[in-house]
Amino acid sequence: MFKTEELQINIGPQHPSTHGVFRMLVTVDGETIIDLKPVFGYLHRNHEQIAEQNTYLQNMPYTDRLDYFNSMANNHAYAMAVEKLAGIEVPERAEYIRVLMVELTRILNHAGALGFLINDMGMWQTQLAFGMREREKILDLFEMASGARMMCNYFRFGGVVRDLPPEFMPRLKELLVAMPAFVDELERLLRENEILMQRAEGIGILPKELALAYSVTGPVLRGSGIPYDIRKAEPYSVYDRFDFDIPVGSVGDVYDRFLVRIEEMRQSKRIIEQVIEQLPDARGGHINPKARQNVRPPVGDAYARIESPKGELGFYLVSDGSPRPYRYKVRAPSFINLTPLGDMCRGYKVADVVVILGSIDIVMGEVDR
Repeated sequence: MFKTEELQINIGPQHPSTHGVFRMLVTVDGETIIDLKPVFGYLHRNHEQIAEQNTYLQNMPYTDRLDYFNSMANNHAYAMAVEKLAGIEVPERAEYIRVLMVELTRILNHAGALGFLINDMGMWQTQLAFGMREREKILDLFEMASGARMMCNYFRFGGVVRDLPPEFMPRLKELLVAMPAFVDELERLLRENEILMQRAEGIGILPKELALAYSVTGPVLRGSGIPYDIRKAEPYSVYDRFDFDIPVGSVGDVYDRFLVRIEEMRQSKRIIEQVIEQLPDARGGHINPKARQNVRPPVGDAYARIESPKGELGFYLVSDGSPRPYRYKVRAPSFINLTPLGDMCRGYKVADVVVILGSIDIVMGEVDR
């Protein structure tokens, strides 16, 4: 009888498939994964400690660098936490603009994430190019509104830094007209693609019980069949005014996570269309004129969370009455969603690890902080 021995190998920390500086300590028996331990910390840059030395406003651009794909979403969660702590109100128009920016962010995130996932399966570049093409159109809008494409630093306490420029809406409507064709084309190209189905169906299954035990959120949780979305479960901003669905999977494998993200792009488009319809009637300007940016919140603490493209993003702040947070803590979805990776990979092949990791959709800037 032919026998093999278990072997430990390192994937990363510098490896194209690890989506950043990240190491996986893998124990294999032949090609089969026996155990996998995620090793974090290579990109740690003291984000939370630095934030406790800055004023509240100085931290806003720092949040851009957490999940650098989704700076608008990061800004939103942090602004909400400070506003809750300091008791600052946000005008209606600013709330709609915030939702608009975050839903655009969700589309660009998923378009890019699916492209990278397909790359991880060995189908090089074509799908990624499609996704990045759409992402660039949205970044053009972000640049128009904020002056920056990725590190937008667009939100302020009590609103956003400036109102939408006149040319923004016509460009947005052009984007929305073209978007269904892009999503349909992407799905038609991939949904029954032989490579995708062989590499994704039945691979990296995360049962719903395990997903709950690990506190997983976002498309990873919904892919496991749990319709949990903070926009519905605990509506914030003006999300309770919009009609949209929460897509879920049935198996919890890589394929389900792919399908959930495809459908979430369609749902974000639905929300944006409703924002456009309701925005002209929204009261107030783009920022609360009474809101001071050099805030000194009263002594206390606050936690605010949003449904970011990757899952629950939350900021916990403690104020001692000074202009700097006494405690600043980030609940980062990339970090939490990465923790069940070992369970998701156990029993599969070495080549599957890359695909399973890609289906989680992480950014190491948010994992390590």
